[in-house]
Amino acid sequence: MKKTFTKLFSAALLTGLTVIGFSANAQSTSLADNGNTPATVVKSTTTASHADYKPETIPAATAATTEVKAKAADPDTAWKPQRRVWGYTFGDFYYTAHADNDFVSATGIPEAGAGALSKRGGETNYSGVPTYRNAFQFRRVYLGYDYEITKKFKAEFLLASEPGANTNAASGTSIQNGDNLVDGKMALWIKNANLRVRDLWTGTDFVIGMQSTPGFALNEAGTNGPTSLSEATWGYRSIEKTLTDFHKNNSYDLGASLQGTFDPATKNFGYVVMLGNNSQASLLSAASANTGFYKIVYGDLWAKFFDKKLFLDIYADAAKTAPATAAIGGQQHNMFKIFAAYNTKPITIGVEAYTQSFTNGVTNSTTKGVEDATAQGLSIWVKGGLAKNLNYFARYDTYNPDTKFNAADSYSGNTNYGSYNPTVKEQFYTAGLDYTPYKNVHFEPNLWLVDYKDQRTSTTTGYVAPDHTLVFRFTFFFTFGK
Repeated sequence: MKKTFTKLFSAALLTGLTVIGFSANAQSTSLADNGNTPATVVKSTTTASHADYKPETIPAATAATTEVKAKAADPDTAWKPQRRVWGYTFGDFYYTAHADNDFVSATGIPEAGAGALSKRGGETNYSGVPTYRNAFQFRRVYLGYDYEITKKFKAEFLLASEPGANTNAASGTSIQNGDNLVDGKMALWIKNANLRVRDLWTGTDFVIGMQSTPGFALNEAGTNGPTSLSEATWGYRSIEKTLTDFHKNNSYDLGASLQGTFDPATKNFGYVVMLGNNSQASLLSAASANTGFYKIVYGDLWAKFFDKKLFLDIYADAAKTAPATAAIGGQQHNMFKIFAAYNTKPITIGVEAYTQSFTNGVTNSTTKGVEDATAQGLSIWVKGGLAKNLNYFARYDTYNPDTKFNAADSYSGNTNYGSYNPTVKEQFYTAGLDYTPYKNVHFEPNLWLVDYKDQRTSTTTGYVAPDHTLVFRFTFFFTFGK
């Protein structure tokens, strides 16, 4: 079924490219005002996030004269192509009140040795950060450029820097990672670079290149793509990623997609289908299973009900990740996710739940057998207003990396998720305030807490007692060029 779907989608993309060729030839005709009906152009402006801007219609000049003799239509001089440099930044002053299984001496200083950090929660920003550490830190810097080549074709380019605190109490400071240079300075890397073809057919856009996936982050207004997926509706990426982003589902990938609406006039129902490398921004070897042989298929259906107050989104993906070897059979993972949110003026409530299966995803260290694993997660959040410029938010997540885990055994992961740990359950809490003196400026005091629980019995070798990481933060978030 997966192979058939992949072939069908590939055929659809090939057909789309052919249609694009014909569309480009007809571009001058499609841009003309061929009647006395005023044309409208969507001019985009944004508020707090790249996804969240409102369309504003601008009437085009109507034809002033009529020629009896046939001639080519005049160009639409009212169209103003978008040329926009934009970006946003968020970071914190943070204080680690307690680190997971950290050891603090009687003098109050974290020490290495027997009490070294357990480094659980490798997917979090504070894995390996010792107790009492405090610092000013950027967590994301975006610099983007949007360029409308014509009404039909739009290019998007985005540079990003997303460093982690990444401090190891046992070995000092180590900050060389994927988002930093070898000398420890922040680096910018290419996160998005794509070409969008608007209305390949009515209500459907075609996008090719590095782009956001429909997992939670696709949210570009002024297009036929959805703007109400989980990240845009949660609205507090400056505080934390969504549940599936937190546990490393792809938020962007290199590939091609069809992003459409079933009702172009009202845009209450739509879909996204995407075929990608499953490599995100990494330049993997040509021999890599991801970029050389296998692909990931993303699918999404979204809907808005009750005057756009109720959002519903259903997402699935499927990816083969490794061929069979003598020790481990062929590997793949599949995710199914549902997200719902009810948005009213005083309060917005959101619920997101997912299950993800990993074929041959773990090795049982006790029985020496290779087993499938199933991860499950649930996120519930609420946000609303307290005063004119003051809002609140609160969220709770629970995550089980392997629902088939046998407490008497030990397991190691075989997945291509580098931070995946089948032994540790997590519960995440955050809450805070959002003071917005201006629509593009936010100050957000908040707490960030993760509880960890080892699924093994206390007598199992390697068992780590339950503990937590607690961080207090003063977060700042601002946008520009929007």
